[in-house]
Amino acid sequence: MKRIFQSKIWGALFLLLVVFMAGVLGYRFFSEYTWIDAFYMTVITITTVGYGAVQPLEPMEKVFTSILIISSIFIVGYAISVITEYILSNNNIGNLRQKRVRKIIKNMKDHVIVCGFGRNGKQAVQKLQAYKQPFIVVEKSEEMVSRFEDDNMLFVKGNAIEDEVLIEAGIEKAATLICALPSDADNLFIVLSARQMNKNLKIISRATEETSYHKLKLAGADNVIMPDKIGGDHMASLVVTPDLVEFLDNLSVSGEEDSMNVEQISFDAICPDGDEKAIKELDVRKKTGCSIIGYKSPEGEYIVNPEPTLIVKKESMLIMIGRPNQIDRLKKFYGV
Repeated sequence: MKRIFQSKIWGALFLLLVVFMAGVLGYRFFSEYTWIDAFYMTVITITTVGYGAVQPLEPMEKVFTSILIISSIFIVGYAISVITEYILSNNNIGNLRQKRVRKIIKNMKDHVIVCGFGRNGKQAVQKLQAYKQPFIVVEKSEEMVSRFEDDNMLFVKGNAIEDEVLIEAGIEKAATLICALPSDADNLFIVLSARQMNKNLKIISRATEETSYHKLKLAGADNVIMPDKIGGDHMASLVVTPDLVEFLDNLSVSGEEDSMNVEQISFDAICPDGDEKAIKELDVRKKTGCSIIGYKSPEGEYIVNPEPTLIVKKESMLIMIGRPNQIDRLKKFYGV
């Protein structure tokens, strides 16, 4: 909508320039006025102020002036209406958008709240979009919000450290909170507030300093990510075990069917009848070609390369690996 208004404004300004230049050039060459007199005559004619002519007009000059007056009335009127509409709509669009966002948030539940739309926040949003996860971004920068709000993203404009802003983002009904602010202190404050407002909320926070890691965990964060540490470890691993790291880098979980090699499946998807079975009874590899490389128990314990006799319990999770076509077959078979 904003782009449409801007295009209208540029069109109106172009028409104003055209009629103005036509008046100046017409009086300069048609009536042989000086450039100053031609400019003056064009201004008083377009604005219809009613001042007298520089010199008496000949019949053809009167016709030219009449045409200039009529055309300028329509063009100036159009330009004024477009600019006025843009100014009023620029305020009203923001209000209407805020109302629309509040209405959508009111009906949302089990969504993800991303606090901060910097580098890490944008990466988190891209992953959520790839997996079609509902999310809301909390960002205090008005420039950032106005730049990305037309990209089918829901924004709550405000500082995430304020409880009112988190409540507006639906913190009480959210499933996950991602704290991606650059300040560890701000992230710590948000974690403390969010944990008080929603005891069942899963909280993932970014941290810059080593000392902030344990503080965020104590405050209630379920996971604390240190991007700088992860980047350094990854670069060092490329030196120590380059082939292994490159192989792991080739495993994608981007959410795109063409490149996905790893997928997770819940107990409800793989055992829709609700019966607990051993891994060998599921026979996933024969059905889809994918292999089970990990198991997460209902208590949150991870088992790498589980035994075929392991019983898959309710509320557990299986981690699969396979080629893209096998992962696609897996998703279709189990309706993931």
